[in-house]
Amino acid sequence: MRHKIEIVQTLLEAVPYIRKFRDEVIVVKYGGSAQESDELKQKFAQDIVLLHTLGMKPVVVHGGGKSITKLLSELGIETRFIQGQRVTSREVMRVAEMVLSGEINKEIVALLNSQGAKAIGISGKDANFLEALPKHSEQFGYTGVIETVRPEIVFNILEDGFVPVIAPIASGGSLGHPGFNINADLAASRIAVALGARKILFLTDTPGVLDEKGKLISLLSIEQTQRLKEEETIHGGMVPKVDACIEALRGGVKKAHIIDGRVEHSLLLEILTSSGIGTCIEL
Repeated sequence: MRHKIEIVQTLLEAVPYIRKFRDEVIVVKYGGSAQESDELKQKFAQDIVLLHTLGMKPVVVHGGGKSITKLLSELGIETRFIQGQRVTSREVMRVAEMVLSGEINKEIVALLNSQGAKAIGISGKDANFLEALPKHSEQFGYTGVIETVRPEIVFNILEDGFVPVIAPIASGGSLGHPGFNINADLAASRIAVALGARKILFLTDTPGVLDEKGKLISLLSIEQTQRLKEEETIHGGMVPKVDACIEALRGGVKKAHIIDGRVEHSLLLEILTSSGIGTCIEL
């Protein structure tokens, strides 16, 4: 009986958050171990389906860096990173689009559908949802910077009751360019701003942002985050994540979260409980 009472108490704790976030767009950047472990894939899909069932509007933006790197290695194509972002040659671009839009996107869609959601997968090329320009430094090659987001495309999907799953490949727009590889964290941020999202969450392979002693920092302001970057406490692959959080917040998103995707049901723990599990960055 006590176990049943605890279940009811947990449900009651979630009620204020269900009310607060009902009808709100919540952007989730899906990546890391949560995207590779079969068990964690199922838990993630269950979380998205439950949020959707509760009346929220989850939008999934996925990465796939490890899968891209693995295939590049198998094909004997060099892969390089600068400040946590991939350098995209023409050969890398072909592989990235194949893996992101063709393989991973459809796998996530199928997974969500198997759990009872109605999911639709798109890339930024579809209806020119995302248009990009080359990154300022030529050394990044086909890595792009988003210039335009057409939110009405995703709004139409949401209004029809579907869960959008977005691959971070952008069109070249009027340039006639074959397309650009976009850092998934930064793509999620721009999409969240364009959609007027209430929250954005980044699933990672760490508990969140850590201090110099490796201890989780639960709450940060933009100013504190910038200071940690300058001190290089935040470094490597965490840099584009916190940059994406800051961009989203400055664009009107209320809160940005970096959470541990290796924890089962991490999305529900962060959104529907008072304590949360990761780092929240806010204005």
